[in-house]
Amino acid sequence: MKRRSRIRFYEIIIWVAAIAAYFVLPSKMLILTEIAILALFAVSLDLVLGFAGIVSLGHTAFFGLGAYIAGLMALHYVAEPVTGLIVAGIAAGVLGLFTSFLILRGSDLTRLMTTLGIGLMMAEVANQMAWLTGGADGLSGFLPGPILGLFEFDLFGKTGYIYCLVVLFVGTMIMRRIAFSPFGMSLKAIKGNAMRAGMIAVPARKRIVIAYTIAAVFAGMAGALLTQTTSFVSPDVLAFHRSADVLLVLVIGGTGYLYGGIFGAILFTLVKDWLSVITPQYWMFYIGLLLVILVLIGRDRLARWVEYLPERFSKKEDGR
Repeated sequence: MKRRSRIRFYEIIIWVAAIAAYFVLPSKMLILTEIAILALFAVSLDLVLGFAGIVSLGHTAFFGLGAYIAGLMALHYVAEPVTGLIVAGIAAGVLGLFTSFLILRGSDLTRLMTTLGIGLMMAEVANQMAWLTGGADGLSGFLPGPILGLFEFDLFGKTGYIYCLVVLFVGTMIMRRIAFSPFGMSLKAIKGNAMRAGMIAVPARKRIVIAYTIAAVFAGMAGALLTQTTSFVSPDVLAFHRSADVLLVLVIGGTGYLYGGIFGAILFTLVKDWLSVITPQYWMFYIGLLLVILVLIGRDRLARWVEYLPERFSKKEDGR
């Protein structure tokens, strides 16, 4: 377990490249920020999908709640972003805790429909409570204050990108530590066979509730980052397409090792941005075509190099 949890070479390359992008691509701060937010959202979902095997179409409920909480905090209470980020994460975690008991019943199909229903209900609540959320017009009229009272958001998005990158790094490291702990290994056992895991004294229901709640916390933080970097939030943050997008990100990048969410977010965002420029009317068609090709080729073939690199570098590190 100690060897499996060791920091891999490709992980270092990812974070070095993310920092280098700040200096190399100064005009691309907005799209880099979008990638960082989507990556955190995808990594949070991978904790329950890739490790516990819980397929969710309602993860956007936590993302959207975090987005609205951050906006309301900045508008009515505290404009400091980190405070809003933490409160948004806690609120999303509470929602995740209360809704986690609903996914413990039934089969995968039942869970899928239950999580979808939660997301749809949250979207309708945001739309109907116009006095609080702004309804279909969205919530605006607020500006986030300096981060920790020191770093102000700039017009070019440089501060926003660094802020989102730091949150992504910290969140990924925390979830990585959880994933490669005995708790994370027990989630893998539950995913493989929940009944057999119970026979060796692994409390499957309790572990799923904890994992689902933790994932909700980081999904809420991802939503808060979106609100804080755009100074706007609307019911779109609770739309079904966000749940579909984050699932597609994990299909592209792979599940069960967390960094699939980051790789998938990079590829998905860049391809979507490129296609929306060259073919604004039909870019969704080509995204769908990409998904079909991935299914035909087999995503495991594309992600196999991830399994190869850690083993290769771990052998070098062990001196074998």
